[in-house]
Amino acid sequence: MRAADFENDDEKIHDKLKQKPWNEIRTNDSWAIFKIMSEFVNGYETMARIGPCVSIFGSARTKPDNKYYLLAEKIAYKISKAGYGVITGGGPGIMEAGNKGAHNGGGSSVGLNIELPFEQHYNPYIDKDKNLNFDYFFVRKVMFVKYAQGFVVMPGGFGTLDELFEAVTLIQTKKIGKFPIILVGSEFWAGLLDWIKAVMIEKEGNASAEDLNLIKIVDTEDEVVEVLDNFYKKYNLSPNF
Repeated sequence: MRAADFENDDEKIHDKLKQKPWNEIRTNDSWAIFKIMSEFVNGYETMARIGPCVSIFGSARTKPDNKYYLLAEKIAYKISKAGYGVITGGGPGIMEAGNKGAHNGGGSSVGLNIELPFEQHYNPYIDKDKNLNFDYFFVRKVMFVKYAQGFVVMPGGFGTLDELFEAVTLIQTKKIGKFPIILVGSEFWAGLLDWIKAVMIEKEGNASAEDLNLIKIVDTEDEVVEVLDNFYKKYNLSPNF
């Protein structure tokens, strides 16, 4: 996006704010609470009926002939055959690959869609009764975490990093129970983890070395399923069937 595009967007937002008095903005915010509540209720009721799932994240911009698209499809297929459903953001790219693999594997294929100015449109591989739409990112993010038995994180952009670091933070601070966080693609993720270890942990002391134990890096679909299975065996847990 060009600098001029950002300037145009800023002008549009500023114009909208100028057109609304503060009391109207405050009133609209109050009424938004009911919309937020309805998204939580609908999400909870729908997701609670689905059963154990693994959330798959990655770029919406990944093309069907990309190696990570093809790998995500294989991973989702293997996951579904192992007894898990698959949750994605419901859009194109890696999300489509995840839903496609789950669909072909006969597992639950869940899409948590959100309205965006670009990129997002739901893909055709989501189960019809498991296609949810959200207006609020924070509600959608709760659904990704609350009903996931694990996170599989494919190469992606800022949204993918957002989901990754939120999961690590919630587990690190014991706000949620542990579940496996699996980064797929060592070539893509190695530089980030090297920086976390060398700068964030060793140089600045802003995190603990053991926090990295929450994350596994793999390169194949078989390794993903192995990490999931080993995690639940190690902690003597069973997936939330």
